[in-house]
Amino acid sequence: MNPNSSSPATTGTDADLPDLDIEAIRETAHALAPALLRTPTAPLHGPTIERLLGHADVRLKLELFQRTGTFKARGALNVVRGLTPEQKARGITAMSAGNHAVAAAFAAREAGVSARIVVQASANPARVAMARAYGAELLIAPDGASGFAMAEALVRDEGRTFIHPFEGIATSLGTATVGLEFAAQEPGLDVVLVAVGGGGLGGGVAAALRKLLPACRVIGIEPEGADVMRRSFEAGSPQRMQQLSTIADSLAPPMTTPTAYGLCRRHMERIVTVDDDAICRAMAVLFRDAKLAVEPAGAAALAALLGPLRDELRGLRTGLVVCGANLDAETYMRQLARGEALLAG
Repeated sequence: MNPNSSSPATTGTDADLPDLDIEAIRETAHALAPALLRTPTAPLHGPTIERLLGHADVRLKLELFQRTGTFKARGALNVVRGLTPEQKARGITAMSAGNHAVAAAFAAREAGVSARIVVQASANPARVAMARAYGAELLIAPDGASGFAMAEALVRDEGRTFIHPFEGIATSLGTATVGLEFAAQEPGLDVVLVAVGGGGLGGGVAAALRKLLPACRVIGIEPEGADVMRRSFEAGSPQRMQQLSTIADSLAPPMTTPTAYGLCRRHMERIVTVDDDAICRAMAVLFRDAKLAVEPAGAAALAALLGPLRDELRGLRTGLVVCGANLDAETYMRQLARGEALLAG
């Protein structure tokens, strides 16, 4: 076993874990289609990737082109569209370090409901600006614990519905539409690598792919400094981390939750971790060869293919979910320069 990977624990049975029905995923895709994009796929080719991997067959699912700049619009919109008229009248709230705030604000605007969203003070300024541009009122919290307390107060005092960033069947059905599209666009995939934070994206994508392409392997990719899903796989249950350290802040929730963890464990082969240097290096490769300026989470899957999975996946048609690109220019240029230096070295 690769030291950077973790297979599912053997405690419990698959029958105990949540699952998604393929017809429900299709129905969700149909319902969301008027408001969202069917993001394209593209081969990854160029001199840098050829030097690092040879003539590998790599297909990118370009979810960074989704409305709001990340996959999160799919889950948030699916949750909001399922609210009752009474819940919509009271509005929604959310707690986020950035991308989920943007998605929740977008979903609220699409559904015509009000949004008061709590954002951590550390949130990337580009994401804060986008959330405001979608019409949400933002409340700034000094840290995560305070932020969740503020959101709970909005639920209690104003009757707002809390939109979770990754937990829940409705959220997972939304993210599963990424896998539904990928399977239709690239039916010959042997393996798909997908970034994992809380597991909302990974669980939904894996569920769809494993049902539509049963022979396709799905591997989750996490930052080393925020490997709460890997730890959950090892423990056989959702876990929590006290300290997180990674540039991939959108892949760094402090905990896993039952539905997201259960779907990942049921449908993913295992979790593989990558460090921040590997992520920056992959960001530079995507910029050079694909002309894509992505946030760290969007490069995590490629980082694993270039690093711990390079030899194992050689010769396989490999799909990578490029999950997002919301980053301010200054931060992006700093991380890109770090990646370019690593490529040059």
